[in-house]
Amino acid sequence: MRQEILSPLLQQASLNLLYGPRGLGKTFVAMGIAWAAASGTGFLGWQASRSHRVVYVDGEMAAVDMKKRLAAFGPPPDGLAFILSDLSGARRLPDLAEFAGQETLWLACGRRWPDVLVIDNLSSLAGYHTNDPDPWLKLQRFFLMVRRCGTAVIIVHHANKHGGQRGSSQKEDVLDLVLALRHPRDYVQSQGARFELHVEKVRGLSGPAVEPIEARLSFQPDGQAHWQWGPLEENDLERVIDLLREGLNPNQIARELGISKSKAYRLREQAEAQCFSPTRNPEGETQ
Repeated sequence: MRQEILSPLLQQASLNLLYGPRGLGKTFVAMGIAWAAASGTGFLGWQASRSHRVVYVDGEMAAVDMKKRLAAFGPPPDGLAFILSDLSGARRLPDLAEFAGQETLWLACGRRWPDVLVIDNLSSLAGYHTNDPDPWLKLQRFFLMVRRCGTAVIIVHHANKHGGQRGSSQKEDVLDLVLALRHPRDYVQSQGARFELHVEKVRGLSGPAVEPIEARLSFQPDGQAHWQWGPLEENDLERVIDLLREGLNPNQIARELGISKSKAYRLREQAEAQCFSPTRNPEGETQ
């Protein structure tokens, strides 16, 4: 049985994909996972029982920006190491879709794969040498080999213009966990890293642990990162209560929030159970 690295979702010897639109917070989430695993702490409700050796490979961000983001989490744990393309002494890190790039990464990891390997992100670290827009078939054998060594691999990837993962969906066949970041329905750009996190695939797990959450990142006056999160259902309930106070009925709320009518009525019942009492007309609609 695989040991858990971040309970209950991230397990030892697993292949994991985190994807979402640009600018929504993928790197912050990946760094939060890496930080928690390396320090033996928690992140977004997931908990590590001990510290792990983590290597974070970034192929896109400027080193000064990565340093600033790292500082927002606090003093880095001893088990967390970074390999940055911006500091590689060349134009970019070797292509991980090629054997030479994979060997270079192995050497950079000290000839020993870590407990957790973060690849951020797929398009900047693989396929560019041959202009391959979807190098997954070349990478799959490599990632499976790393997984057999007991490493949990976290692959950060971009969403396409329709919100799905960019490139072929064949990669899901071998993945153990797929996490998708999505814009909340009422999201505006000024809110920054506010997103819904959905578990699209997970092996051997069900129930509350795989229910979607909504999370938001803000920063304290001293620059430290502050995360708020909760079940998506709770956030929908808060929105429903606000709309009920504005006088909308469940049918209107369903259209406003993009949820089903049955869910809107169910959330109204929950709101009423919490002592919110909207007035109704004879047809049973909220005034």
